[in-house]
Amino acid sequence: MEKIDALDKKILDIITRNARIPSKNVAVECGVSRAAIHQRIQRLIELKVIVGSGYNIDPRALGFQTCTYIGIRLERGNMYREVVKCLEAIPEIIECHFTTGPYTMLCKLYARDNEHLMDLLNNKIQGIEGVVSTETLISLEESINREISICGGVLPNIDGLIGATEDWD
Repeated sequence: MEKIDALDKKILDIITRNARIPSKNVAVECGVSRAAIHQRIQRLIELKVIVGSGYNIDPRALGFQTCTYIGIRLERGNMYREVVKCLEAIPEIIECHFTTGPYTMLCKLYARDNEHLMDLLNNKIQGIEGVVSTETLISLEESINREISICGGVLPNIDGLIGATEDWD
């Protein structure tokens, strides 16, 4: 795997804070040409270090007031893939993880209100073949919401993961 250098890290830090920042502004902040920034970003996309970009939408602004985490226990862990296919058909589910611990799966969803949540649980999720039980945790408030920080120290020693040889700043 190709190495990620200090300039790549600086670019990642800048665009992680603001994905819509113009390349010319990134170039000025990094002290290189706009073409260099464009080439570096394209390379980071090809390396799959950058895997997406877009706008963050607040579900509450669209009427989805209840953020919920649902622990799902399956009859057998190997039913996971079939159950995921069924869960993908429920648009309110925005994340699903195959996990260790007390649940086979952990999902995050947004519902309009508690009545909508109850409908999703009783009529959709719990009706999926292989789902033995669910446990619901309603989020009262989101206290921290951040992307992975490169220079901010959230991943201080990711060298082996992406092939870099330098220490993170």
